[in-house]
Amino acid sequence: MIPSKSVISDGKGNISLETVLVGQPGAGEVLVKIVAAGLCHTDWDSIQNWNKSFIVGHEGAGIVEAVGEGVTGVNKGDKVILNWAIPCGECFQCKEGNLHICEVNSPVCGCGLDGHAHIESSLREEHPIERSFHLGTLSEYTIIKKEAVVVINSDIPYSSASIIGCGVMTGWGSVVNAAKVDAGSSACVIGCGGVGLNCIQGAKHSGAAIIIAIDINNERLEQAKQFGATHGVIAEKDDKDFAKVAAKVREICGGRGADYAFECTAIPALGSAPLALVRSAGTAVQVSGIEQRIDFNCELFEWDKIYINPLYGMCNPERDFTKLLRLYHTGALKLDELVTKTYNLDDIATGLDDLINGRVAKGVVMMPGYDKASS
Repeated sequence: MIPSKSVISDGKGNISLETVLVGQPGAGEVLVKIVAAGLCHTDWDSIQNWNKSFIVGHEGAGIVEAVGEGVTGVNKGDKVILNWAIPCGECFQCKEGNLHICEVNSPVCGCGLDGHAHIESSLREEHPIERSFHLGTLSEYTIIKKEAVVVINSDIPYSSASIIGCGVMTGWGSVVNAAKVDAGSSACVIGCGGVGLNCIQGAKHSGAAIIIAIDINNERLEQAKQFGATHGVIAEKDDKDFAKVAAKVREICGGRGADYAFECTAIPALGSAPLALVRSAGTAVQVSGIEQRIDFNCELFEWDKIYINPLYGMCNPERDFTKLLRLYHTGALKLDELVTKTYNLDDIATGLDDLINGRVAKGVVMMPGYDKASS
């Protein structure tokens, strides 16, 4: 078995850097040497709330080290992006084309460990340990199902590739795949962190004429303009029901609300905020995955407004990752610019602190022997 430095959490708010032993892939599985792993707010949430031990991380890119019996289309030496929404291809939702909400393998929509490579392949003190979202990317090596990797033929740096499989896909896909933003339309984005910036990029790609970035931090608004925002609006913490922001949006949009609004903060109190910003018959999108109970004022739905809560930008990994890489190579999608800071495994506490305090758009952990420039 291979010694692998890994970030371990007890799911009660604690993390540690330990060495686990990683075995060889079984049938239908792949051994990946992780080169870069993105940090996401969902990692922080899992560390605080899962109440079990696991290897942290669900964004990543790396190199295939070995493949198990029956694996086709993936070979040793392939450069890959990892995808946590693992499709089985056979369930009701997969056959409906909804690969991102697979009823069998998805760690969000599926059951138990169905999408997990055999758990005994990662041992911590001789006991099997789970991998976050069936991946566990904050580790030098991981065993995953073949369907959890997308092979790429690209010289994109691993640091930039690593963030595609969650933050980029969630933001961009919520705009392009889920809301299907129209050319010439108006769109608001609430929260200009990593996901919000990719909503902005998705809106620009879709041809939105007005893209309004909304945040409490003026520096983030300036950064948002570099990614395609046409306007910036500062939100005040005491702005009850987002009334002041809604007034500014109406001013920008000719006296009515925006055509689309996207919530990217994961703050439960803002769960209804996009409804306050869209016009009648507009579309409000809750991007960030709020799961707490929220009380809605039904007047916010007046009239004919649509409110949707897509998962992972309705990702079809083979289709969407390829498309995102094409856009990156033509300069139409900024990925290198999103990676504002890199860390090593020993700096994981600093990386998480920067994440939750909004100091970075996207932070990425580079594994030993690699740096941000690796491609």
